[in-house]
Amino acid sequence: MKLELRDLKRTQWVALLAAILIALAAAAGLWTSAGAHKAQVERDAAAARKSEVERRLARVRTEEQEIKMRTQQFQQMEQAGITGQEKRLEWTELLRDLQQQLRLPGMSYEFGPQIPLETTTDTGYAYHSSQLKIQLRLLHEEDLLNFINRLQREAKAMILVRGCKLVRLPAANSAGGPQLNAECTMEWVTLRRATGTKKP
Repeated sequence: MKLELRDLKRTQWVALLAAILIALAAAAGLWTSAGAHKAQVERDAAAARKSEVERRLARVRTEEQEIKMRTQQFQQMEQAGITGQEKRLEWTELLRDLQQQLRLPGMSYEFGPQIPLETTTDTGYAYHSSQLKIQLRLLHEEDLLNFINRLQREAKAMILVRGCKLVRLPAANSAGGPQLNAECTMEWVTLRRATGTKKP
């Protein structure tokens, strides 16, 4: 069987058509693959954006809870009279009243200067502390516990007891007189606007 020129031309057209079809199929495959890759990239980007939005939302909710908690704490402190300038006159009157009400045989005390403790930068308020050194004459140990409990409940400050030392007085004291001497150090903490901050 002989191939004539006419047959070769026909074969060339078939081969060319086959090559074109193969090229089109390859292009379609590449286009589909590129489209799938682009869709995957867009899905990943959308998932990343969603995660970032969720993280920000969680952060906002956490900050909102912290603000609510701090606001409640501040309101409680305000109601208890712990905010504002220290109230030394009221404090000294409270000490004398408690001595009389609890019938403590003796008391002497000294307040130290007020010092700043910590500034809450986000609110513009600062904690301040006034140290109190106090000596009490007591009939028994329960007098000291009652005194501290009443002081922490009634004082217009946050009372932090740093330490107490109890010493039994010499046996020479007459019956019914003071039996113990207590020396305590306390911090009277108040919250007030930090220096240089403007009122809202």
